[in-house]
Amino acid sequence: MTVTLPLTVTFRRAVPADFPEVRRITRDAYLRAGHFAADHPYTGVLEDVEHRAEHAEVWVAEAAGKVVTAVTLTFAGQPYSEIARDGELEFRMLAVDPAHQGGGVGPAVVREIMEHARQPHGIIAIGITG
Repeated sequence: MTVTLPLTVTFRRAVPADFPEVRRITRDAYLRAGHFAADHPYTGVLEDVEHRAEHAEVWVAEAAGKVVTAVTLTFAGQPYSEIARDGELEFRMLAVDPAHQGGGVGPAVVREIMEHARQPHGIIAIGITG
C-alpha cells in the first residue's frame, strides 16, 4: 500500500535484504528516544530482526527506495505477543528512522497497520507494546 505524505511511503513486509536497516532504525530510534542505554539487554532483542521475522511479521515503510520505518506485527499465541488475545493484532517495536521523525511517517504506518488488520485477518482489536 502506498501513502502520500510530504514524501510517498510504501508499507510492505520486510525481506531479508531489509534486515540491516530494520536493525539500525530500530536501535537508533529507541536509543535516541532515551528508552535505555546501548548496553541494555533489550537492545539485543531489538537487533535480532531475523528471530522476529521467523516468529512474527516484520513490516517496513519505504520512501524513495529507502526503508524509513520498521514495525513488528504479531497475533495471539505467537512468541512475540505479550497482550494480544484471539481476534487481536499486536504491534510492537514501531521505529521511525530518526532522520525521518516528525514528518508524519509514524502515524501513517499506524493507519496502515489498522488497514492491514482489517483485510484478511478479521481483527477486532489492535494493541501496542514496546
